[in-house]
Amino acid sequence: MKYQVSSLFLAFALASAGPLPNRAIQAREVPQEHSHEFILKLVQNSLVLNNPKKIQDSVFGLLGSAAAKAGAGLVTNPDCLQQETADQAFTNAKAAGDIPGMAGALMYRSIERNTGKVGLASVICPDKAVNPEIAALTQHQDPASANAASINKGIVLELAKQLAAVGADPLLALETGTFAPGSTSDNTGAGNTCDTLNDDPGCIFSKNLLVLDATPAEIAAAVVGITPTITGTGKFTGTLGGAPPPIASDGASSRPFTVKGNTFVNIGAAIQRSCDVQHNACANAANTGALAGGQAQCETQQTACVAANTAAAAKAKRAGALGKCSNPTIVFKAGLDGRTTNAFIAANQADFNHGSALNIAVIAGFICQRLGSSCNADATAQAACAKASAAAVATTQNQAAADAFNSIIGAAGGAAAAAAATTTAAPAAVQTAAAAAASVVMTLTQCT
Repeated sequence: MKYQVSSLFLAFALASAGPLPNRAIQAREVPQEHSHEFILKLVQNSLVLNNPKKIQDSVFGLLGSAAAKAGAGLVTNPDCLQQETADQAFTNAKAAGDIPGMAGALMYRSIERNTGKVGLASVICPDKAVNPEIAALTQHQDPASANAASINKGIVLELAKQLAAVGADPLLALETGTFAPGSTSDNTGAGNTCDTLNDDPGCIFSKNLLVLDATPAEIAAAVVGITPTITGTGKFTGTLGGAPPPIASDGASSRPFTVKGNTFVNIGAAIQRSCDVQHNACANAANTGALAGGQAQCETQQTACVAANTAAAAKAKRAGALGKCSNPTIVFKAGLDGRTTNAFIAANQADFNHGSALNIAVIAGFICQRLGSSCNADATAQAACAKASAAAVATTQNQAAADAFNSIIGAAGGAAAAAAATTTAAPAAVQTAAAAAASVVMTLTQCT
């Protein structure tokens, strides 16, 4: 029996790192290295930031030893190329505070590596990775190999722990699963694999070939008690006196920005008002003794609030244009399409007319697709959307995911998106792992 993970991969898949080399797959008799394409692209994005061993591309780490040598750079043991690639990508992502990048590196280390025939397990790298998070992992094994089911389940559960530890969604571990077991008597070596170069999420997802190694409940149980030790970069994080009130935007209004019922013509004035409200609450708490440390800290916080959010708005104005569209942000609320639970939906239904979804990947993917087609947005805006999608899908699927998406897409969406990027003090990008596992929404469809 096999299962399909619906939607969770989609936003990650949009994180583009450019085309991957053709010659590797052309040289393989039974290739499958592009089956998890979005993971390769995530890793490639991180790898190119600093690549001292001159690894040619993330795809080579998933090839058999003979083919892997062609792109191994200074890595001398091809059986360690997958680990070396993941290790360097993780190092780079960690230095940048990039949680999706770290998640991608962890996932990449765990996906199956090609072998010469059905049922043949791949060699485990004997060297120890630099990062303990990578060192804790090994790759999935051919599902027809000895004890593969138990081995692969153990890999997924350990991966979930490592994902939770860096603040990513532990359920992403399920997406590193492999195919249903093939027949060891299959002389073609094809098994039940696929390998489609231009399938952005990866053909294992688009063709419903992914087999889950564990249940969501088992993932949740595995990560209980794990607290994230790494935080990502983000916008203003001050919370003295409470978070700044959100800035709502309405592109059709002559005074499009609203803070607690007060309307403003420009985003700068709205930011100032939002930060002032927080400052007043902070000062009141300090004056009444409810907040220790005196009022001076409130002044410092207000300066930081205005500076951080004004910078975000300024970045929005000079970044990529959205073409014919506006406000590509996402909201998370109850009562959508008759749902009894909170869900995600595009804020601008005129340009991004799509129903609600329980996972932000569906909405983010649609917005990014629309930006690249009917909106005719420029390359900068499309790249920002891809980055925003990857960040959102790696975050707990609640308001934090919407915040993560909006804070990045604000760099491409002009004033309306900039408003969304400043609506809260800081997205809860890093939750306890147990909370992350408990609150994430993931649609699983049983396939026969």
